[in-house]
Amino acid sequence: MDPGKALIAIGAVCIAAGLIWLAGSRLGLGHLPGDIMIERGNFRFYFPLGTSILISLILTAVFWLIGRL
Repeated sequence: MDPGKALIAIGAVCIAAGLIWLAGSRLGLGHLPGDIMIERGNFRFYFPLGTSILISLILTAVFWLIGRL
């Protein structure tokens, strides 16, 4: 693949990921039940377990449907 086309493809994927990220934050992704957040003093730990499971299920279904076509 031509390096120029590869850079354009990578840029398009980054833009799409950013748009999905913005839309997801408006829909409440990242603050689902099951997401782990620990705050103590100046320490903050956040692990989006519920969000990760939901995204994994959605992507699995999408790829399964694409594979059946």
